[in-house]
Amino acid sequence: MTTVPSPCINWCDINPENGYCRGCYRTLTEIADWSDLTNIEKLEVCAQLPSRKPQVPQHN
Repeated sequence: MTTVPSPCINWCDINPENGYCRGCYRTLTEIADWSDLTNIEKLEVCAQLPSRKPQVPQHN
């Protein structure tokens, strides 16, 4: 079985306003526990990341 890869992009900086890493949008707990999570748990975390990413306004 293939392991779900980490979403880390090596830009580790926790945003104090929301507690998410500015690089991968995981919490410190999610980052620390990543290697112990099951693939299902990793996929659940990954599914939440797009909603945590700041939305950039689209210019027309």
